[in-house]
Amino acid sequence: MPRTTDGDGPPVPQRLLAAATRLFAEQGYDRTSVQEIVEAAGVTKGALYHYFGSKDDLLHEVYARVLRVQQERLDAYANADEPIEERLRGAAADVVVTTIENLDDASIFFRSMHHLSPEKNKQVRAERRRYHERFRALVEEGQAAGVFSTATPADLVVDYHFGSVHHLSTWYRPDGPLTPQQVADHLADLLLRALRP
Repeated sequence: MPRTTDGDGPPVPQRLLAAATRLFAEQGYDRTSVQEIVEAAGVTKGALYHYFGSKDDLLHEVYARVLRVQQERLDAYANADEPIEERLRGAAADVVVTTIENLDDASIFFRSMHHLSPEKNKQVRAERRRYHERFRALVEEGQAAGVFSTATPADLVVDYHFGSVHHLSTWYRPDGPLTPQQVADHLADLLLRALRP
């Protein structure tokens, strides 16, 4: 069985993911070979196939690790003992910040998602749906409590916010005038203004 680490360096799975992410971003998923990934990571093909099984699995993991972090954080906001406006605002801002922090991963994934096998594609859609449903439940909770307006269906409110989030990779620049937190605060405020009774 391959070792998880080689001496002092980062663990092999992290090295493979870092190399794949960089190469997918620079060359595109379809133009990156398994050989280039293992050479960039400094491991053997056997190590890649031990941890990931395929290039497809690597692409899936690039996105899945971001989504796992976002899901954990959303669950923490949703379960917090705070008023619904604060929980929704926190969750709405957090998904913007975590998306900006992982912009390469997100943009690679959305550009390359069509290369995934039908089975993996279905899995990713289910993972994303779970996240969106948890977010929608916060909107619905506020609507049921009379804190948020019911004029717009919760589904549309969620699509509106996530449309903005998915669009970030087309315009956000780290050297631009706004920090990730400032962008997050603006978008979260827009969402809450749209829900004001």
